Amino acid sequence: MGARATDHHEQRTGLLLEQARGRTDGLLRACLQDLPPRMRLICGYQLGWWDADGTGPPVGAGKALRPALALAAARAAGGRAEDAVPAGAAVELAHNFSLVHDDVVDRDETRRHRPTAWKAFGVPDAIMAGDAMLAMTSRVLVRHDRPTLGESVRRLGTAVAQLCEGQHLDCSFEHRADVGLAECLEMAEAKTGALLGAACALGALAVDASGGQVGAMDAFGRRLGLAFQLVDDLLGIWGDPAVTGKPVGADLRVRKMSLPVVAVLETGTEPARRLRALYSVDRCLTTAEVTRATELLELAGGRRWARGQAEAHLLAALDVLDRSLPSGGDATDLRALSALITRRKL
Repeated sequence: MGARATDHHEQRTGLLLEQARGRTDGLLRACLQDLPPRMRLICGYQLGWWDADGTGPPVGAGKALRPALALAAARAAGGRAEDAVPAGAAVELAHNFSLVHDDVVDRDETRRHRPTAWKAFGVPDAIMAGDAMLAMTSRVLVRHDRPTLGESVRRLGTAVAQLCEGQHLDCSFEHRADVGLAECLEMAEAKTGALLGAACALGALAVDASGGQVGAMDAFGRRLGLAFQLVDDLLGIWGDPAVTGKPVGADLRVRKMSLPVVAVLETGTEPARRLRALYSVDRCLTTAEVTRATELLELAGGRRWARGQAEAHLLAALDVLDRSLPSGGDATDLRALSALITRRKL
């Protein structure tokens, strides 16, 4: 892709994300007004609306990828993007619920270049605010009372349960040295793919798409989720802190069994054996050890493998999309957002 085409693509996806954020924020603010002041403060902070004291301009907001996928899926299914706003808002709440709890579990102190919710407000209040956001998902969805409402609530609930199972597996891997690539991919599909699949499926349900199209959208999102997780794992190792908001080599420092690491460890090569030895210590890696682990991963082809797999899963997702599009659907936005996932800057 040439420089001009790349710039155009980035402008297009940037606009889609901005529009999704603008369309869902109003609904989210209205629904969260019903929360107690303390919970509303923390939820608004997590969503990037204000600082920890409730003042200041909007900062630190996420990219609104999941709402954008829901809106784009509605168009791809032959309907109007605006009909999927409640679906996008609900999925964004579920996503941020998971981030708040994930940060507590991992004891991560920064996200989006500022303190995480638990660091800013304490663990108990952060957990309760995360629970409040999850509880509000159904309240957001009922703002669009359609015949498919029950199915939307069911699908989102199922996706959140799978997300929690994926998080559980991810945590359990930290205490094991025998994690296999197949189960690591299964974890990634649950942890990341389930909610992306739900975003696309709920977007299609919002415009009364057929059962087959809704199922295809879910399958598309899950495949896309695997590509997303692979790139996320690359960012956790080789990402620029100015872009990721986390220290360089953050995942290696805590000996995370990410996809590139597990793929390399399964090769049994000399670099793999050295990497396994580094991972065998019962503590965080030092800066020098992180540097060495990064070198071993590169030498063993971990980065090349992960990048290739991300592209393969993206192509598989797009193939599902191509085979399921209705005649009146427009998947232009969905394709643009899909490409964004594998082109995030390292």
